[in-house]
Amino acid sequence: MPKVLVLYHSTYGHIETMAYAVAEGAKSAGAEVTVLRVPELVPEEVAKASHYKVDQPAAIAKVDDLVDYDAIIVGAGTRFGTVASQMRNFWDQTGGLWFNGKLIGKVGSVFTSTATQHGGQESTILSFIPTFLHHGMVVAGLPYSFQGQMGTEQVKGGSPYGASTITEGDGSRQPSEIELEGARFQGAHVARIAAKLAG
Repeated sequence: MPKVLVLYHSTYGHIETMAYAVAEGAKSAGAEVTVLRVPELVPEEVAKASHYKVDQPAAIAKVDDLVDYDAIIVGAGTRFGTVASQMRNFWDQTGGLWFNGKLIGKVGSVFTSTATQHGGQESTILSFIPTFLHHGMVVAGLPYSFQGQMGTEQVKGGSPYGASTITEGDGSRQPSEIELEGARFQGAHVARIAAKLAG
């Protein structure tokens, strides 16, 4: 049974919702799954004043936690075409793990959210992949066998790079069922690859 970590940062709850869908998918493929979030860097009073979702149930991750898993699925919203600084800050502290080769051979995968259809979903995911590769990890995305990312019948996230959702500029749009299906599919896909590698 592979051990999968879903590690996320969520400002308004969209990525949190996606994270639990990813976890559900990984569990459906037989994985033991843990959902953790990275520390928030915004002061609490500022976060509350800005209507951040501060009551998230997931425990706060520590860098050394990453060693315990066969796969790490990272979720963070985009900030100007790259992952939110909270996620970047967390991974910038993994130098010791890199030096000792602690993440080599683990599976890495990314999901994200943007306010608009073309707000940097693909660039956000692609810009994080080098972090995995520097750690010697094996990268997995959201293959086209998930047919939900095809078609133009509705506005939706998702690409072969990873699952995603679109939030609207005011955060009013929640992940759609097709986007949640993509997140579940990605979680299951990563779990199956991790099981093969662990075996």
